[in-house]
Amino acid sequence: MKRSEIPSLDDLRALEAVARLRSVRAAATELALTHGAVSRRVSKLGFEIGIPLLEADGRGVRPTPGGETLALATGQALGLIAGALAAIRTSAAPAPIVLSCERSLAMRWLIPRLSEFQDAYPDIEVHLSTGGGALDFARERVTLAIRRLDFALDPDWAVTPLMPERVGPVMPPSLRRAFDGGDYAALGSRTRPQAWQAWLKAHPDVPRPRSIRLLDHHFLMMEAALGGLGVALSPQAIAVNDVAAGRLEAPAGFTPDGTSYGLIHPRSAMVTQQVAALREWLTAQANLFPASP
Repeated sequence: MKRSEIPSLDDLRALEAVARLRSVRAAATELALTHGAVSRRVSKLGFEIGIPLLEADGRGVRPTPGGETLALATGQALGLIAGALAAIRTSAAPAPIVLSCERSLAMRWLIPRLSEFQDAYPDIEVHLSTGGGALDFARERVTLAIRRLDFALDPDWAVTPLMPERVGPVMPPSLRRAFDGGDYAALGSRTRPQAWQAWLKAHPDVPRPRSIRLLDHHFLMMEAALGGLGVALSPQAIAVNDVAAGRLEAPAGFTPDGTSYGLIHPRSAMVTQQVAALREWLTAQANLFPASP
């Protein structure tokens, strides 16, 4: 086959994603396209080569034998391209390390400590980005990611454990009497809307709040608590600096919620000396984490 007869790479990528995910909708999300655009690309590809590529499978789709063969070959080819690009980038000047971290954890735990790493390794450039949950390392150009491990992990990811997630109520000293007397507003985050109910159920001896108010993010919840608007049910990682400084109290301590944080990177990615240094530093910082204040 002449190279001019090879179908469009965009069409081949669409087929590969649909075949791998068994869903046009999931492929559209991964490729940042509409459902219709993915369907048209696969239909166009099938018309050009003269065979059906997909067939119905319950509520989803699956590749035909010919579609499976082509999708597998496309995936292998894309893997070769990704490997070549990684080799080229590695051989070039050292690229900055892009570290992705959940927003509230980045603002209240990572950023206050990151200057220590930069002082120890002034030649290593770290770019910080924020995000939560699953991610596409290649598409988002992320080197390492710190995540709360409460979602399905890709088997192709390597995960280095950091610290367990512990939560507890925190408040400025001026609200301690109100908390002890049950005359307080409970502040929570909409990212974990049932957290207060679960914590109160596990701590029946703690006085109940007069109301529960949810804010959009944990960092907003913490600012509200620091401003005296109520008692925040906070992850320890987000409150640890303010508790250590005496700006907040944690009279009930922090208890594990069954999840933990981890440092993630693709197994296939080359771990440079710079990346290894950052990984070891982050692990050391996590190991300094107090069990409870």
